[in-house]
Amino acid sequence: MTRYRSLAGFLAFLIGAIGSISSFAAEPLWVGSDPARVRAEALVAALRGASAHGLEPGWYGVSEVEKALLPGADPAVTEALLTAAFVTYASDVSTGRVRANRIDGNIDIQQRRVERSDLLKEAAAASDFSAYLASLSPKGDYPALQKALATWRDKRAKAAFTLLPDGGLLKPGMSDPRVPVLRKRLAELELVMPETGPAPDLYDDKLVAVVKAYQETKGLTVDGVIGAKTTQSLNTTIDDRIEQIVANLERRRWLPEDLGSRYVLVNAGDYSMVFIDGGRTVFQSLVIVGTPKDPTPEIQSVMRGFQTNPYWTVPQSISGEEYLPMLRRNPYALQSAGFKIFENWQDNTELDPASVDWNSISPKAFPYRIRQDPGAGNALGYIFFPFNNRYGIYMHDTANRWLFTEGSRNFSHGCIRLQNPLDFVEKVFDGRNGFSKERVRQVIDGGQQAHYAFPDSVVLHVTYRTVTANTDGTPVFRDDIYGRDRRVVREMAKPRS
Repeated sequence: MTRYRSLAGFLAFLIGAIGSISSFAAEPLWVGSDPARVRAEALVAALRGASAHGLEPGWYGVSEVEKALLPGADPAVTEALLTAAFVTYASDVSTGRVRANRIDGNIDIQQRRVERSDLLKEAAAASDFSAYLASLSPKGDYPALQKALATWRDKRAKAAFTLLPDGGLLKPGMSDPRVPVLRKRLAELELVMPETGPAPDLYDDKLVAVVKAYQETKGLTVDGVIGAKTTQSLNTTIDDRIEQIVANLERRRWLPEDLGSRYVLVNAGDYSMVFIDGGRTVFQSLVIVGTPKDPTPEIQSVMRGFQTNPYWTVPQSISGEEYLPMLRRNPYALQSAGFKIFENWQDNTELDPASVDWNSISPKAFPYRIRQDPGAGNALGYIFFPFNNRYGIYMHDTANRWLFTEGSRNFSHGCIRLQNPLDFVEKVFDGRNGFSKERVRQVIDGGQQAHYAFPDSVVLHVTYRTVTANTDGTPVFRDDIYGRDRRVVREMAKPRS
């Protein structure tokens, strides 16, 4: 039926479902009356259409449900089968099929939940059951993603796919046998192609312009160079894109319908951040997020203020993996960048780096504390935004502002680097508490460490959406740099526990 791991488990579910009905409903929901028949027909139609949500009708036993509605079927079994199908489908389509936090150690969110008894009560009370079923899924860009799913499934049956061969960097002005293949692949992606010149192998300016347009839409570095990332993106199959849409429909079902009236939404999937206040977008920015090795997690938290000229205390993992090799080559290698090394994590007893045999130190058990002083080269920049989370990440400024010119901005150890942090806090304060961006800049320039509390806290949502929709409904794809979309789809297809 719903792919439970055992018949006993499924029968136990049915008994529980029937018990839930009997606790509040005087009449069966699915059999024995005209209203019940209408509900049953609407439910079968919804189950048949589950694929529009990226769900599979077979997960809800639609064939068994239809057989149970045939004349001569046992009414009690029919009632139980439809009840199980309904509560499973309704839960999946409204809150997600899987428990998000079980998929990946870098997901720690408060997923929407529904009570089975509440769903059954709502079903019994609904005057228009078809409309009620349609209302269960999220709003926002969810319908646009559903439309994109249907479009890409239609493409799968019609579109051609040509693999672009790997090779060295293909730069503007070069001649390469891959150029005709590149033209063919871009045409398959429905991009408007310029006419081929007298030299078919020449990577000319007109073709470079098309590649740059493609790179921009995928969040790649817009340089017209065909390297490993652009080749990988161009070689993403239609099935891969369909899988991405399915994963992002599921991820949207995890989130609350209403994120609040005052919140920051960071999308690590497309390197973006927006600040919503009073239902309006009042600030938006580019961000830098974690590498595939150190991915930015999906979390929910609260931001209450910021600090100027922060110290950066280096996590032990970074100390062992990145700085220990440098110290082995030169004990004083970190001093020029403003780093100090302390004997422990309890006090500020400074250590002479030359007094340590760094070759004897294990990178997995680095015992010392490394801290970088405030300044122009500080990894956190001039502004630091702390917030509670179990990963030890935060939002901050950066000394490497040039990285914001890159398309794929996944360079951090998991933290979120904000492009214009002072402009952001100006919008958060909105003229209250006598806040002045100029005075904060003076504090920064003076090297002072100061703490500022926001007049109202700001809810923070960090998500990973690799497919979103523009205001006109056009889907926007980003490459799945963390591989989470594939894990979501695999988890969705597993049998129920």
